[in-house]
Amino acid sequence: MQTDLANLIVVLGPTASGKTHLGVELARHYNGEVLSADSRQVYRGLDIGSGKDLAEYQEIPYHLIDIVEPDTEYSVFHFQRDFFATYAQIKQAKKLPIMVGGTGLYIDAVTQNYQLNEAPVNKALRDELATLSLETLQQRLLALKPEQHNSTDLTVRPRLVRAIEIAEADVQVSGQDVAVHPTITPLYIGIRWDRSVLRERITLRLKQRLEEGLIEEVQRLHSEGVSYQKLEFYGLEYRLVAQHLQEQLTYNDMFQKLNSQIHQFAKRQDTWFRKMERRGDVIHWLDPQYDLVEQAKQVVEPQLHSLTS
Repeated sequence: MQTDLANLIVVLGPTASGKTHLGVELARHYNGEVLSADSRQVYRGLDIGSGKDLAEYQEIPYHLIDIVEPDTEYSVFHFQRDFFATYAQIKQAKKLPIMVGGTGLYIDAVTQNYQLNEAPVNKALRDELATLSLETLQQRLLALKPEQHNSTDLTVRPRLVRAIEIAEADVQVSGQDVAVHPTITPLYIGIRWDRSVLRERITLRLKQRLEEGLIEEVQRLHSEGVSYQKLEFYGLEYRLVAQHLQEQLTYNDMFQKLNSQIHQFAKRQDTWFRKMERRGDVIHWLDPQYDLVEQAKQVVEPQLHSLTS
């Protein structure tokens, strides 16, 4: 449950909802800086497929985008650590921090102050897991962690292996001291489109990204040394385009599957946001039929003092 003393604006919503534009406009109006909460935008080179839309920012400072190389292990633990370090710098500079993103787990890691431990690569464990079937790996992960935040972790082998690695590391270090972070009291602002309109926006954006060079981006990443297996790890666009480049899918099959799976992803995002509301979080949903910035200002103004203090 939230109090009235908010110290962070969180702009959230499903993919293709217009979060980045709204976050940037609020930062422009309130002398703020944007912290991305996206699990793929942290990687350099994953530009079109992750929807960085860097041209949106112009003069507005942004953070937690393009901070690690594609072959780097980067988890929610690292995100939480990097977020709090950047948040402190923004507050010290007397600027307004605005988190923008649709990765529910990353948002919750900050706003719910998850107690997390670093899970380094465990080569011995990976060698052991390499001999096991996908079904056996799924059973092993669910035995360690019955509630899964991301269903993709159960279907894509590299993600499944990494999820087991993290879960087993959590078991081994449970009870140890963890970092103490400042308490975050978020002011949630959400963008909610009519489902049929959002479907149209998702399909249009996918077509635009393909025209902008999504396939060429994945080709370049692979030519620079990112394996097809690693591209699977990055999900959706990168996984299916990689399959197309390996001639496992025709262009049309790739487009149809990708379009369908992005729609399913948007539904999972909505499910996460509903879970947040069930636990007592207040999300101020904006109607995109009207001016989003003006609606958001009406939400922000009553709490501006605590947000900027």
